[in-house]
Amino acid sequence: MVQALCKEIELQQHFFEAPNALIDTIYFGGGTPSLLPSHATAQILATIKKYFNLSAQIEITLEANPDDITREKLISLKSMGINRLSIGVQSFVNEDLIWMNRAHRSEAAVQAIELAKAVGIHNISIDLIYGIPTLTNEKWIQNIDKAVALEVQHLSCYALTVEPKTPLNALILKGEKEDIDTAKQAVHFELLTKHATHAGYEHYELSNLALPGYRSKHNTSYWQQKKYLGIGPSAHSFTGSSRQWNIANNALYISSIEKGIVPFESETLSLATQYNEYIMTSLRTIEGCSYEYLHERFGDNTVNRTKKIAAHYINQGQLMEQALFLIATDQGKFFLDGIAADFFEV
Repeated sequence: MVQALCKEIELQQHFFEAPNALIDTIYFGGGTPSLLPSHATAQILATIKKYFNLSAQIEITLEANPDDITREKLISLKSMGINRLSIGVQSFVNEDLIWMNRAHRSEAAVQAIELAKAVGIHNISIDLIYGIPTLTNEKWIQNIDKAVALEVQHLSCYALTVEPKTPLNALILKGEKEDIDTAKQAVHFELLTKHATHAGYEHYELSNLALPGYRSKHNTSYWQQKKYLGIGPSAHSFTGSSRQWNIANNALYISSIEKGIVPFESETLSLATQYNEYIMTSLRTIEGCSYEYLHERFGDNTVNRTKKIAAHYINQGQLMEQALFLIATDQGKFFLDGIAADFFEV
């Protein structure tokens, strides 16, 4: 598989068209890339450097589970240029980890963070989940306080969701596990905003908070509608006006790459879809939706339509206008999915 990934990188070397385009973020994710042998990660990075121009300030992130992290692994990752970790902590409360059927325990998460700092990786993001039935308000605050005490630079915090046809959903339907309480999730979201911002974190996107200077470059590129390239089975890429995705089957992916063909499907995004996606992502950010961008990209009619719909939510105190931007208020943030949907064009 690693050979196929490197071959696809070569085949996609002209994806960004501009010959001197600089890459400012690389992200190893979509599974458990921390399980890759270090030499394989190094080979992929070397291939990227061969065919693409990298910014001197590039952010290179690797997703990792706490139980995959060792001192030796971290030293190797740092030596090859990995300068940011995204660690799937989920919770510092063992009761929650057991409820979510996670393999690691809180002690392993703390140790992973401390090991990363000890070897000199000082840009660490952790995932935390709130709204878990076993998670009280007090324990959720303890989770936030623990992250602050560990001096974690970036927090990605998500409300627990239960997908259909999953083991967890089956247990809930049987009454063997407690169902999600959205009212509790709303309270947890408010507590997150209050305690994390008090500790100096910037709530720069609905699910993401960072200390000054530590916003995720990679995630921000998505929210700003920047062009990006995904490598590997099921990987998605985006040009601004179109989207493409590689086939999911590993064997078919490898056989196609060996023939020099990137096996993907694609779709051209209509202006309505581009507008909908911009509204959905921009309202989640601290900067908000730019009327100037809407004017340049979609025209005056779209701006006027957007302002007309926004008026209702401004009156409700869930959105506000600031200069030439439409921004979600604290009151509106937890309801943004529904609010954004009201703007969608079909």
